[in-house]
Amino acid sequence: MNIKQLWVTKFSIFLITLFFTISVFAKESSQLGVISVASLPKEGQETLILVKQGGPFPYEKDGKIFGNYEARLPKQKRGYYHEYTVKTPKVRSRGARRIIAGGQPMTSGEYYYTEDHYENFKRIQR
Repeated sequence: MNIKQLWVTKFSIFLITLFFTISVFAKESSQLGVISVASLPKEGQETLILVKQGGPFPYEKDGKIFGNYEARLPKQKRGYYHEYTVKTPKVRSRGARRIIAGGQPMTSGEYYYTEDHYENFKRIQR
């Protein structure tokens, strides 16, 4: 293999790697929509206030670790995410709505909302 062929091969590998990296990043970014605090349902706004003040929480499972097993949120070490129930009117169970907090829930500023039990997430923005 001469120098030109070697250069073309290395450059081709670089381009392929770059393409796949951009594709994966675009896929991860596009899966997360955004929602403003004002656009959250009233119960979501109330839950977010409770999270930021450290409780008290109405559900026993609030504040527990969220595993992110489906990897729909940015990848982090286990224990990074915590889940909180957003009440759903006229539903006796916890319902499907949740707020997920990343890092230190009271101060991180990293919050996600799901209304369909972890199928889709929106990043909560101020």
